[in-house]
Amino acid sequence: MPDQTPPIALDIEDLTVAYRSQPVVWDLDLHVPPGVLMAIVGPNGAGKSTLIKAALGLVPRAAGSVHFFGKPYDEVRLRVGYVPQRGSVDWDFPTTVLDLTLMGLYGKLGWIRRPGRAEFDRAMHALEQVGLQDFAHRQIGQLSGGQQQRSFIARALVQDADLYFMDEPFAAVDAVTEAAIVNLLQELRSLQRTVIVVHHDLDTVTDYFDHVTLLNVELIASGPTTEAFTEANIRRTYGSRTLKALGVS
Repeated sequence: MPDQTPPIALDIEDLTVAYRSQPVVWDLDLHVPPGVLMAIVGPNGAGKSTLIKAALGLVPRAAGSVHFFGKPYDEVRLRVGYVPQRGSVDWDFPTTVLDLTLMGLYGKLGWIRRPGRAEFDRAMHALEQVGLQDFAHRQIGQLSGGQQQRSFIARALVQDADLYFMDEPFAAVDAVTEAAIVNLLQELRSLQRTVIVVHHDLDTVTDYFDHVTLLNVELIASGPTTEAFTEANIRRTYGSRTLKALGVS
């Protein structure tokens, strides 16, 4: 009888990334099962965003291999969505919220074929999911910080991916937007999608996520939050001095 176990959503082996010969991620192995909501936490400069970018091929790897659902990224790129940091985006670019959302479909449409009614309906549905349907024709630079964040999440949602990377989706958003994003992430998990989030607030890790990866250039721990998010692992990740600065005794 064939093995019915679903393939690992993200399988990273021996990953090293270096900038100017300085390791940013060092000899990392990470295995993320399908259908989990995972936080990546660690101090500034720990390599959290670099890990995501290296997995997606956005920055070069010095060593290591990355597979999604058992295959290289180029073979499954339509199954993987990515929400970058809001600060990395040119919000003065002359495009509307709806057009930005439609960009999430270009991988399937290509750059020549124009979106039709079905694509516009999917984009509007994604905007409804993030509460931006009334802003569809507004220029993206006219949105608040929280609305900008939600617009990029809509662009990822319209892909209908199986795995999502989100780089600091809660940065500089208000409490209402944060709650809305959390609900969306948990809804994706209920649909058996895998969501990997770079996250900074240690106080909400256990409330928001069922898996966690603790990173400080090297992998400290990874697994179910109840097992990996321990005081000992947090101290190994951040160090006592950093924890005191964060207000953690």
